[in-house]
Amino acid sequence: MNRVSGRRTPAWALGLAGVATLLLVVEIGPRLGIVDARFLPPTSQILAALADRLGMPEFWTALGQTLTTWVTGLAISLVTGVVLGVVIGSVPVLRAVTASTIEFLRPVPSVALIPVAVLLYGTGMASTLLLVVYASFWQVLVQVLSGVQDVDPVASDTARSYRFSPLTRIRTVVWPTTLPYAMTGLRLAASVALILTVTGELLIGTPGIGKLLGIAQSSGAVASMYAYVVVAGLLGVAVNVLARVLESRALFWHPSVRGEVAA
Repeated sequence: MNRVSGRRTPAWALGLAGVATLLLVVEIGPRLGIVDARFLPPTSQILAALADRLGMPEFWTALGQTLTTWVTGLAISLVTGVVLGVVIGSVPVLRAVTASTIEFLRPVPSVALIPVAVLLYGTGMASTLLLVVYASFWQVLVQVLSGVQDVDPVASDTARSYRFSPLTRIRTVVWPTTLPYAMTGLRLAASVALILTVTGELLIGTPGIGKLLGIAQSSGAVASMYAYVVVAGLLGVAVNVLARVLESRALFWHPSVRGEVAA
């Protein structure tokens, strides 16, 4: 337990201290010649470049394009992952038939699909969307399958003995057990979807923050390049916070969430 003057140090304070330390190191390092300022400008220059970007309409357009791709890909992954996960997990034959296929396809890196995506869809949003959906879909599917497998056999047998319809059994028995797993899948998929969105924009040239980052790098605008890196990092933090908020609200009844609130 971390304490200052006998009191627990808030987690957010420790986080801010870590960020402040990093910013100070990046500011001092180039000025002392520890690193070449041509390749890593001081923090003050990066923040100045970020302020300039914030005043440009193209930045906000690119940010909107990145968020659109991210939201679209995540939504597709979430819906398909939950539906297929519940269906496959609820039917033992389907689970057995698809197990080897899932284990074969899941480890394939999404970036390996870039040539296929470009051949099919060019450099438009659909190409990056293919990468996002492929990467984040597995995060949801695997978690939902685990959740379905974790359903209490006694509860499942009781539902069958009372002749619950398949939809009623899913709603009253399967889904309450699976929901915590699905929310974990959502949290993982949200981060993965953002990573692949920026990666696709950077490598394919799909409009968005990643494309601006690549243009800044190729044109030698190093400070602006790092400014876009900072924006991508802030998006990642925001996505993680949003996913945790959604998880805590969806699982307000779950013992793990109630335990965190009580603590």
